[in-house]
Amino acid sequence: MIRTPKLDFSHFETRPLTLHIGAELEGLDLSAPLSPGALDELQQALVGWKVIFLRGQFLDHAAHVALARQLGRPTIGHTVFGHDETFPEIYSVGKHRTANSIRPNKVLRAWTDWHTDITAAVNPPSVSILRGVEIPPYGGDTFWTNLAAAYLGLSEPLRKFLETLDGLHRFELPSEKANASQYLSKIESRFMESSHPLVTVHPVTGERVLFVSPDFLYRIDGLSPRESQALLQFLWEHSVRPEYSVRYKWQPGDVAIWDNRATAHLAPSDIFDTDFDRQLYRVTLVGEKLVGVDGRQSRAISGAPILSAEEELALRAG
Repeated sequence: MIRTPKLDFSHFETRPLTLHIGAELEGLDLSAPLSPGALDELQQALVGWKVIFLRGQFLDHAAHVALARQLGRPTIGHTVFGHDETFPEIYSVGKHRTANSIRPNKVLRAWTDWHTDITAAVNPPSVSILRGVEIPPYGGDTFWTNLAAAYLGLSEPLRKFLETLDGLHRFELPSEKANASQYLSKIESRFMESSHPLVTVHPVTGERVLFVSPDFLYRIDGLSPRESQALLQFLWEHSVRPEYSVRYKWQPGDVAIWDNRATAHLAPSDIFDTDFDRQLYRVTLVGEKLVGVDGRQSRAISGAPILSAEEELALRAG
């Protein structure tokens, strides 16, 4: 039985968007430091609703980073695809960014492009904070799905089996390399491959999470290739079912904060069929190794963990 997250908070009003994931918070000003009580309640709402939305905030880069620092330690903008030169914690989520350059070469399925941020790392970011700046008048919506609810939606025998398995994660390798040279050079310069439990235990809520990120998870360790492919395709299709998901229509100035340990999300592809531009900016927070039901942890097969922005810059300078 999936429990409805908490609704009553003293520092803001909560307006749920679906039964199990996604809520708008009203009454907070993110441009100023939050009181300890408001910050604690915001974090409760975040782990409960998995993704929270605050409209009309209109943050600049400095305020965006300051908000992130109240919630944790910001990473460098994107450990693979770059960062803002003045604010290294900021990653530009533009329509034509390098990460989208292999999009035309993909075989499209129900789960295509769904992902949890940077699970190729042994310590994927814990939280992501995204703000909208230039938003199309229609189109460009983002989807999130609740991977804890997806876990509970499986039969008990299958849950028990999945809890014994590990998944291997890395950045997608395009089939037509000649058309993705910039993308390839980026991921090869910071190559990461990691093994994570297929079912993880959330460090705050204790929930069990079906940790399946379609864009990064390419194989289940210990299964034959055909077994792995068939099981993953079932799990990906299952995890993005509408009843576990929320669709959000952006407005300029909006901020979305999501728990990267318990969700996957889908960036829009419809914007490539229009002339509308779309510009958002993201900050992620340093995460820890994931932990399975039996206590086993994520393993790095290749590559270094994601560090804080300051630590990453110091290493690159040295």
